[in-house]
Amino acid sequence: MTTLLFLTARSERHQQAARRSIPGQVDDIRFLYEASREEVLAAIPEADFLISERACVIDREMIHTGQRLRLIQRLGRLTYDIDLDAAREVGVPVCNYPLPGAMAVAEHLIWQILALLRRAHDGESAIRNPSGIQTSRATDENTFAPNWSQRRGLRVLNGLTVGILGFGEIGMEVARRLEPFGCRLFYHKRSPLPGDVEAGLGIGYRVFDDLVAESDMLCNLLPFSRQTAGVLSAQALARMPQNSYLVSCGSGGVIDETALARAVESGHLAGAALDTFGWEPILPDNPLLPLAHNPAQNVVLTPHTAFLGVTAQRVEEFANIRRLLAGESLGNQVV
Repeated sequence: MTTLLFLTARSERHQQAARRSIPGQVDDIRFLYEASREEVLAAIPEADFLISERACVIDREMIHTGQRLRLIQRLGRLTYDIDLDAAREVGVPVCNYPLPGAMAVAEHLIWQILALLRRAHDGESAIRNPSGIQTSRATDENTFAPNWSQRRGLRVLNGLTVGILGFGEIGMEVARRLEPFGCRLFYHKRSPLPGDVEAGLGIGYRVFDDLVAESDMLCNLLPFSRQTAGVLSAQALARMPQNSYLVSCGSGGVIDETALARAVESGHLAGAALDTFGWEPILPDNPLLPLAHNPAQNVVLTPHTAFLGVTAQRVEEFANIRRLLAGESLGNQVV
């Protein structure tokens, strides 16, 4: 019997969706949800394939205990928590898989950041209603009208402090994309990354309160849990710097949307962009909706489209198992 051990933090709904994409040659799959080291050690002797996502240390003892292992597949780019030397010793290939969904969300979050800094909705209103602002003239190398609508509050990302709250695969993809902009990068997660990984990403660790208090641009990527529910409360938002911004592609359930609307209306925050909400589809009485309809308030809302519905990702998660069983070369092999 061929067995797949899947170390995951996915809910039951997402586990079942993954189960439907597993290759037919796999006879049995066992999901271990946020497993302890002891649970992994107990299960790994029966595993032919090991898939791991998010942070899960796969150490020397685990690898040597998994005497049937034929492949270790990390879902995501980071393999710092897999003992690659031990895998080499026993001849088990290790592969990573850059997640299309994580990259899609990261791109969306970068767009949110730039839309707020350049007050995109406010600028659109000037394009839609240009009459009476200035007399138009044909442009050439000497004739043009920079900022002809006299928009205020436009900013650049270079030099700003960006804090990433919740640093999994999406956070890592965001950091990779932000590094060329010349901003200062910090993050918070339950367990800090090793120093060499932080150095490679050009990012530093902050505890939650410090990250909130230091970030000119706070990026929420937290999943929903009992611990994160409502963590971006009125008190937390009040600790954010004056004229800072909040962007969110994490769970809508971690943000007090009423407090966020008040923080923007009062001028404490310079803007907010959200892709997810406490209730979805968004409720008509959501306090952020009137602000989104007023370009001067600099609120950008999207209907949970950051992920793009990347359906091919689930199939590709198991592509290396198919390749191995067919005797083909593995993709993204690290060891």
